[in-house]
Amino acid sequence: MPNELRNFLALSYDELEELNLEAKEQRRHRVPIGKIQEKRLKYLTDEKRIKAVTVLFSDLEGRLHMLDYDKKFLIKSWDNLTFDGSSIRGFTAQRESDLRLGIDWSAFYWGPADVFGSGKVLVFGEVIDKGGTPYAADIRGVLKGYAENLHKKKGYTLNAANEIEGFLFKGPDAERHYHETDAKFEYVNTGGYYHSLPGDPLRTFIDTTAEVQRAMGFQNEKDHPEVAPSQFEINYGYGEVVAAADQIQLYKLICRQVATNLGFTASFLPKPVVGVNGSGMHTNVSISDGGKNLFWDAKGEEKLSKAGWAFLDRILTHGNDICLLLNASVNAYRRLDPHFEAPNQIKASAVDRGSMIRIPIGNEKSMRVEVRSVAPDANPYLVLYSIFKTGLDGETAKIKNLRQAERYLPDNIYTALEDFRKSEWTTKILGEDVKGRYADLKQAAADRCPRLLGTFVKAPEVQYHHDVYNQFLWNLF
Repeated sequence: MPNELRNFLALSYDELEELNLEAKEQRRHRVPIGKIQEKRLKYLTDEKRIKAVTVLFSDLEGRLHMLDYDKKFLIKSWDNLTFDGSSIRGFTAQRESDLRLGIDWSAFYWGPADVFGSGKVLVFGEVIDKGGTPYAADIRGVLKGYAENLHKKKGYTLNAANEIEGFLFKGPDAERHYHETDAKFEYVNTGGYYHSLPGDPLRTFIDTTAEVQRAMGFQNEKDHPEVAPSQFEINYGYGEVVAAADQIQLYKLICRQVATNLGFTASFLPKPVVGVNGSGMHTNVSISDGGKNLFWDAKGEEKLSKAGWAFLDRILTHGNDICLLLNASVNAYRRLDPHFEAPNQIKASAVDRGSMIRIPIGNEKSMRVEVRSVAPDANPYLVLYSIFKTGLDGETAKIKNLRQAERYLPDNIYTALEDFRKSEWTTKILGEDVKGRYADLKQAAADRCPRLLGTFVKAPEVQYHHDVYNQFLWNLF
């Protein structure tokens, strides 16, 4: 059909940024959801150039799923959207397959037409079970409920900022074709840290991705090539915890889409190539109350308050318990290798980058705790929920010199699975049912890969990686 017959919405990047920043401010200031819902439905009704609404949700492992609803249908039926949960890994069994999708109207985004297609807007959904309550395996809903409850009862706002590293490889779908290429990814750039020439493939990818993020209201801070060849990091501002987790999902989606459009692959495997630095997702967290940063104390050790140190101590106490939530794939345990600045030591430090937790330099606005032992392929909602839940509600071990004790995170997924299964704390975090489902998914991935990681990345590590898994392959087992 000739393009001139189509009159679908396609806004300039400046117009998109203005709309997305306005929506972001409404969310940040907790405008009542009824007001936002009314505003969004009116907008969808009045804006004739929108054809569809893309509703996003994540499965238990953190893989992003998207459903496109015809706009006119959604306006009429937004409160009665159903889908088959039995086809989503980690969700319902076939006998109880019907689930509902609620709409989180505050998490509404306008995307560039050249990336997401014209005539579409995006919104995050909330999975609801048949009884009308939040679905236990929808960790976004669990995180949102936890954060809202803390704000209501204590006035706390949970804040997070994530530094997400990735690799850019030659060719589209490089991960899916990994087993066909002699188990080798091909770099697009070998410049290294902070170095790429203007106009080279990595720089073009970073620039294009940053432009899309800016248009979607990310409020970028800095971007650059990372230490390893073809590695990148594109940083943006912090946000309230659910919005921050949503942005991680959008960040990875944008990176993958931009890379595909350029004929490349954006990979968030933690260690796709041995012998070079892996990719992490350093997770900076803080808690505020009425705008006051509760982690700041000008007279505290490293300027971190007693509440901040107590938060940190609880995470160190449960470091091995929650390791599988922060490092969710077989491949993630290659990254926890001390030879490449790996944060595999269960200790805290202001300077040692091998520590699980770092205390960055901060002030009354920016003081935070940085959890470094997080892989970029982990479920961001699980990561942030487990970190905040542990930091606030966990126990503190009576280990001598807890913050500098000689303890280490697992170097393989089997040990991490064992720690996770036997931990009483992970049962308290997730409940027996969801914990069992998650462990079973991780066990299935582990059993499809060699027990010993060895000296090169094996094809099954990539093939059965939850971010890129081939549904057909899984169904063969």
